[in-house]
Amino acid sequence: MKRRADVPPDAEAPGPGQESVWDYPRPPRVEASSRLVEVHFGGIRLAASRRALRVLETSHPPVYYVPPEDVHMECLLPSDRQSWCEWKGLASYYHLVAPAVAAVAATPVVVAAAAAMPGANAGRRAENGAWYYPDPTVPYKEIRNYIAFYPHAVDACYVDGEQVQSQPGDFYGGWITRDVVGPFKGAPGTSHW
Repeated sequence: MKRRADVPPDAEAPGPGQESVWDYPRPPRVEASSRLVEVHFGGIRLAASRRALRVLETSHPPVYYVPPEDVHMECLLPSDRQSWCEWKGLASYYHLVAPAVAAVAATPVVVAAAAAMPGANAGRRAENGAWYYPDPTVPYKEIRNYIAFYPHAVDACYVDGEQVQSQPGDFYGGWITRDVVGPFKGAPGTSHW
């Protein structure tokens, strides 16, 4: 495959089963994922889904958007923060609040997950730890109200059991796994990408 002209010279070549963020499109593409996406926060599994949507954009690791039905929404509080994406439109944010385990322990699975998480912090808060698009632009209507989480704001995020690494910087929310190679936008000196 011929590489794009704007690929940095230190871009890694993808190996078998890997994707290069430099092969992702701009504008971004939305695609369904059947992989198990999990978010852990404050001693509970805050989100778990095999119905997430991935947004793939040049130079960025994938951002996973989780359907609200697969999120403990009682742990998300609306924030006043908003930001603008040139492609997807106006984003709104949620603060994450770790409740007492009993407040969300509606099933034995949640109780077991909470018990297995060391250092559960009931009442812990992550300001603007997640975002969503209540009214995205037409090409991105599939992600309407789906929730994306910043990996650096939570205890851990997983894709099919692999703990993800945060995209560099504090603005972008990409999830880095071993099947995605960079370099990734967000590190110092990459703002022009």
